[in-house]
Amino acid sequence: MEWSLFTIIFWLIAGVASFYFSLGNARVWTSIAVGFFLILLCEVIPTAMPYLPGVDMPQVEAMGYIIGTISILVMSHGFQEYYVFSRTLEFEGNKLGVYLATLGVIAASLVFILINPVPDAATLRVIRIVENTNWVFLSLINIDLIRKIHFNVKDSPISNGFVAFMVVFVFFFLWRGSELYIQVYDLAAHTAEFPVRYRLSVMVSDVANLLSGLSVAGTFFYLARLLR
Repeated sequence: MEWSLFTIIFWLIAGVASFYFSLGNARVWTSIAVGFFLILLCEVIPTAMPYLPGVDMPQVEAMGYIIGTISILVMSHGFQEYYVFSRTLEFEGNKLGVYLATLGVIAASLVFILINPVPDAATLRVIRIVENTNWVFLSLINIDLIRKIHFNVKDSPISNGFVAFMVVFVFFFLWRGSELYIQVYDLAAHTAEFPVRYRLSVMVSDVANLLSGLSVAGTFFYLARLLR
């Protein structure tokens, strides 16, 4: 209980910091910040399920996982935009367009969930695996992309902010990778055969989740100070 509470507190701070950062800075940061903000929703929804009325509905759980997938896709798109910006100093679109497009995708996903059969345990497991798979592989891609951005802006005051983002994605990789490993091999159903492997995977997932929230909050506070 205490572990989950600290995780939620860190993600609340990270979510508020990232959303506030998206409002107060240039358009090129918007997708990145919005993507990180969405993690707050996909983390709070599953964690709050035992405590809040109505959030234990299968459709709500499915939306939590889908928002998690949208989150990594939006922030990955944001880092791709920033990479182009770091090479050309040009970017397209506006901040409002990012917010509306993200809300549109979430709304379309909700409609898709509501018009289809109620997700059972097997369906929810598949959706969760899809989410974690996206996180694992896009985290690796983003680490390399952010490394290239850092090289392009190494003479800028914010260059160390991108080093911090690389650390964030290392934590993401450990967090989501551990969860994916547990799910793919269904280790929860084989704890008697592989007790150490299962407990170690759960511990890595929990610790990396906690450090992810802490590092995201710290990175955005650090960037906000640099960009003042």
